[in-house]
Order: sequence, then structure tokens, then C-alpha cells
Amino acid sequence: MAASEWNMKTFMKGASILTISALIVKLLGAVYRVPFQNLVGDKGFYIYQQVYPFIGIFIIWTTYGAAVAISKLLASTQLPEERRAILKLSFVYLGVLSIVAFITLLAGASWIASLMGDPELAPLLQTGAYVLLIMPFLAVYKGTFQSRGEMVPIAVSGVGEQGIRVAIILVGTWIAVQSGASLYETGTIAVWGAVIGQTAGVVLLFLWSRKSVKAPAIAFPIDKRKVIKELTLISLSVSASSLILLLYQMADAFTILNLLTNHGVQEEAAMTVKGVYDRGQPLVQLGSLIATTLAMAIVPLISHHTTMSGGRSACPFVRLTFRVAILFGLAAAVGLAALLPQVNVLLFETSEGSFALAVFCVQIFWLSLVLPLCAILQGAGLGKVPAGLLLVGLAVKIVANVLLVPLYGITGAAFAGNIGFAVTAAGLIVYFKRMWPERLAPGRFYGWISLATIAMVGVVELWLWISSTFTLGESARLAAAQSAFPAVVLGATVFLIIVMKSRVLAEKDWYLLPFGKRLARVQLLLTKKRR
Repeated sequence: MAASEWNMKTFMKGASILTISALIVKLLGAVYRVPFQNLVGDKGFYIYQQVYPFIGIFIIWTTYGAAVAISKLLASTQLPEERRAILKLSFVYLGVLSIVAFITLLAGASWIASLMGDPELAPLLQTGAYVLLIMPFLAVYKGTFQSRGEMVPIAVSGVGEQGIRVAIILVGTWIAVQSGASLYETGTIAVWGAVIGQTAGVVLLFLWSRKSVKAPAIAFPIDKRKVIKELTLISLSVSASSLILLLYQMADAFTILNLLTNHGVQEEAAMTVKGVYDRGQPLVQLGSLIATTLAMAIVPLISHHTTMSGGRSACPFVRLTFRVAILFGLAAAVGLAALLPQVNVLLFETSEGSFALAVFCVQIFWLSLVLPLCAILQGAGLGKVPAGLLLVGLAVKIVANVLLVPLYGITGAAFAGNIGFAVTAAGLIVYFKRMWPERLAPGRFYGWISLATIAMVGVVELWLWISSTFTLGESARLAAAQSAFPAVVLGATVFLIIVMKSRVLAEKDWYLLPFGKRLARVQLLLTKKRR
């Protein structure tokens, strides 16, 4: 019993460390885009966002998917010789893949850039190709540490590489802009930031371990085909939900500019419009951060309890994850959409494209459902169907882009993203109900959160109307801040008061969430008289 408790305690501690580090990494990844856009403008932002998905996909697959796959393969054996053999094969396999991908991207950069409609992007793609050479080292190091349950090195490396990357991008961009470099040259510097950041992550892990991966003195017989197959399948299914945002961005990179220019928009104007559309990426990342982090904090409990009593003991945590995802995902999506164009002006200086961005922000709700549900199913060993549903949603997004962008421009692209994610979310819920046939939430839950959302929007719009009658200073950003910040506080307060008074989440549920103890106490005070 004591050993079991210790294992669970260690498991939860490791999961908490990774959750906190992932939160910091995601926060940095979203926040730096705002000052970057302010430095380079919408066209400069467009240039970077066109190329970033190619880099990001390999970073996510390596640092998350392949690392998890290697850790699972290593955890399947206790023999040191077999572990070394698995590590050596994994390193060689990923090394071959990375070299092939590196050569392909380096040689095919001009062709890919032409397909995106902007040949000048080729040097940025070639620079980004160097990230691929770092893949095997990151995957093997992180997979080794994770298999031992040593999460601190992974967390330190992840935060370190992201921090260095963001610093290089912002400082390098500022210097480039001040020196009069072209936007494409500035974009190349930003891409180098990603390359150097990933390299720094490898150095940090190497310094932590102080030893390299070595082949055993005597070859150990392993089923190489089986190891490669499992490494490939596990890494892809595990990282599918994290990759999907980047794949949607890649779909936009290949379609939006081409569709706009093919239907009469001048090339320079189309690039700027695409840059305006790309403002939605950091907004969605930030908006979905709260809901997904809160929900993800419960996922390790589900993974642990799924192995017990046929998974039945995991059901309360599954229901809670679903409710938290809907609750905070809906609040963030609707609240942020209601605050545009104020947020647009505050962060990006102009109100251009505010309606399209408001539509874009609705994706926060779908992502707040999709990401936790995928994580739960993966934790339960059911990763193939979610991965398939994510790809179905991507296909729908591409088709919807082709149909809607010529008619509605970037607003059509924003609607297309919502349609794709909605299809995936619907499929996941149907599949989820088959795995866990219990009711995920009662009818009163949906009624109360709908009322809370309507009240929140009403308070926000009332404040925006009142604040529009007075401004302190002539700055548009200052005026936007005076409107937006109090609106956020008022809206969030009204939403939480209604949610807590209705007790759609019990006090014991709040305790399972980060900072939930304080919220549980507030709910007890609000409901004291009723009870």
C-alpha cells in the first residue's frame, strides 16, 4: 500500500511539474507574437506565420510525441542492455528521418514557397530546416529522462529553450528593424531563434545528464521492425492533438494567400490581410490556455484510474474534465469575442479585421473540448480514433477554406477553422460516449453556464458602452485598455458568481484544479445561506 501511494505521489508530482512547464512554454509561445507583430507589422507577421508551421510541426513531434514514445518503449523493459539497444535504434531511426527531411526541405524550399504563393519565403524555409537536425538528440534525451520519471530536466529544458528562442526572436527582430533590414531578412532572424532555442534545449539536457547515449558492448537482440513501428505510431497518435493547430496554420499558409490573389486581391494587400488574420493565433492560444490547463491538470488522475477496476474509477474525473473544459472554454471564447475590437487595438494597434478575429476566437471553445478529450483517450490507450478524427477535421477545414475564402476572405477562413474543429469535437464526444456511456453533465449544467455566459456578455457590453463616453488621453491603445481591462474583471466576476451560486461544480471538484482551494472557499461563502 505504501509503495502504491508513493508511486501515485511521484506520478502526480511529475505530471504537475510537466503541466506547469507546459503552461509556461505555451504562455511564452503565445505572448511573444504580440510584440513581434508590433515590431514588424502585419506583413512581417504574415512572413513569419507562413514558415513557422514547418518548424513547429517537427519541434512538437520530437519534443513531445517521439519523446513519449521512446519513454514507453524503455519502460517496457528492465534490462539495461535492451534499453540501450532501443535507444540506439531510436536515435538511428530518427537521425535518418531528420537528415532525409532536412535535405528535402533544403532542396525543396523554393518549390514549397512557390506553392504558398510567395517565392521569397524560400530562405526562411531553408533556415528552418536546421531544426530537423536537432530532432534525434531532443527525443532521445527527453525520452530517457521521462522513462526514469525524472521530469525536472525535461521541464527546465522546455522552459529554457523557449525562453532563449523568444529572447533571440524579439531582440534580433528589434535590431534588424532598427538597422533597416527587409521584412524577409527579419523573418530569417526570427527563424534562427527557433533553431538556436532547440539547440540550447539539447545542451541543457546534456549538461544535466553528463553522459551520452552509448551502444551496449554486446549487441542485444530486439525486434527492430516492431520498435520502429511502435515508435512511429505512438509518437504520431500522442502528438496529434498538439500538432493539429500547426496543421491548420499550414493549411492556411497554402490556401489563403493563393485564394485571395486568384480572386482579384493585389498580392501586397493579400499578404497584409493574411497577417491580420494571423493575429488570431496568439489570441486563440492564450484564450484556450486556461481551459486546457485546468482540464489537463485532471488528466493524469484519469490515466492512473483507467488502469484500475476496468476504468470505472476514472469516470468522476472524466466528467469533471468535460465540465471544466466546457465551462472555461465557453467563457474564454465568448468573452474574448465580445471584447474585440478593443483587444485588437490594445494588442495590435489597429481594429482591422476585428469581426474575422471574433469568429476566429470561437475556436477557443472547440479546442478547449478537443485537446482534453484527446488527452484522456490517449491516456486510456485509445489514441488512434482521436488522431483520425483530427485529420478528418483538418480535411474539412481545407475544403471549407477553398469554398469560403473566395466569398468572405479571412472571415471565411475563420469560419472554416470553426467548422473543422466542430466536426472533430462532435466525433470525439460520440466516441467518448461509447467508451464512457455515463452522462457527462446534467441538463441544469448547460442551463446555468448558458445563463452565466449571457450575463457575462451583457455586463461586458454595458461597460463598453459606458466607457465609450469617456476617455483619458488621446491614445487609441490607452482608450482600449480603459475599456478592456475593467470589462474582463466585471465579466469574469459575474460569470464566476453565477457558476458558483448554481454549484455546477461541487466544492470537492474545485479542489482538484490549480488554485481551486480558494475558489472552493468562495463558493462555500456564496452558497452558505442556501445550504
